[in-house]
Amino acid sequence: MYLMTAYTALAEPSRRRILDLLRNGERSVNDLVARLELSQPGVSKQLKVLREAGLVEVRPDGKRRWYGLRAEPLAEVAGWLEPYRDHWSGRLDALERHLEDNP
Repeated sequence: MYLMTAYTALAEPSRRRILDLLRNGERSVNDLVARLELSQPGVSKQLKVLREAGLVEVRPDGKRRWYGLRAEPLAEVAGWLEPYRDHWSGRLDALERHLEDNP
């Protein structure tokens, strides 16, 4: 059985755009379709992947389904990225000092 991880889910640009839209609150599929260059079946497919990865949750409301961000799984990704942030931050600080010393 294939297990969808947050890393795998984040690899697809359309899924990242959906997560960006959900940062500001819940949205319906129709709202996401209107904001993305994807068909309704395309958005639904991407939402399914994000649900399987635990990155979004769905809240039924009558005939509508509202999708919201679950940020907890992103903490693992953020933790994994931390050493890389430190690496680039140090390099950018060194570049800034170099540029200040050599106008």
